[in-house]
Amino acid sequence: MSAEPAPSRLSIVLVTGLSGAGKGTILHAFEDLGYEAVDNPPLPLLDSLVSRSDRPLAIGIDARTRGFDAASVLAVLTALRRNPALAPSLVFAEADDPVLLRRYTESRRRHPLAPAGKVADGIAAERAVTAPLRAAADLLLDTSETTPAALRRLIGGHFASGADTGPTIALVSFSYAAGLPREADLVFDVRFLRNPHYVPELRPLTGRDPAVGAYIEADPDFTAFFARICDLLVLLLPRYRQEGKSYVTIAVGCTGGRHRSVHVAERISKVLGEAGWRVATTHRDLPAWMPAASGSSEGNPRRSDSPAMSDRQPI
Repeated sequence: MSAEPAPSRLSIVLVTGLSGAGKGTILHAFEDLGYEAVDNPPLPLLDSLVSRSDRPLAIGIDARTRGFDAASVLAVLTALRRNPALAPSLVFAEADDPVLLRRYTESRRRHPLAPAGKVADGIAAERAVTAPLRAAADLLLDTSETTPAALRRLIGGHFASGADTGPTIALVSFSYAAGLPREADLVFDVRFLRNPHYVPELRPLTGRDPAVGAYIEADPDFTAFFARICDLLVLLLPRYRQEGKSYVTIAVGCTGGRHRSVHVAERISKVLGEAGWRVATTHRDLPAWMPAASGSSEGNPRRSDSPAMSDRQPI
């Protein structure tokens, strides 16, 4: 007789971190996943809130929460983990100081820990009081260069329910000139491959175009390099699954983020998809207006100040 499946546990996610790091966007992302999102309930009410819920819960807790201190939040988390019917986790959002300062300047908000003082002092104080939560977090999100859309995808990859318990694979092509994707777990540098940028008829195209792909794959080292990438992923991805990792980001970079990295990311995506992995592929630094088909006109890597880049604006 086969054993009956274990009853599913109710997901309870405590969302905390630095003010201005995107906690509101994260809670909205959980709402999109079917969670009931509650922002800043008093800590003493959490037990009652959890006990009366029949839906997954995402609960925002930060320096504005009544009775907030890191030890109290960790005590609540420990109590939740003792309940076999619950699957609690802690998400911590942060960003670099200059980014937080810019966000406060643009929004003209006062920092909750420095309502009459300097925002920089409030940020420093909040880093200190939340340090134990950062150290205990199940998921740490640096939103310094993360757009709202990318942050929603990250939350969806980690917390979307489904029958397949394996991780979602996010493949991201990028330009080294625009910086490394902070969320990357694995990074492959393909700048050594022959560059279509120096071929006039290929320069206006992208790595999605067959002519560009054929040019890149004619590099004498491409076949061996690509085979080794696939061999490495065959080794690593099952181990990520074994460790319970729900989201793996693989970044592929080249100089401009338009030709080589795009083609290699597309090739890896195809191989992983055919092997049964759930794969989502994005090309971070392709111009926002560039169509997927061949024949696109010339464009520079994405810039955060481009008017067509509203979805690329940081949180």
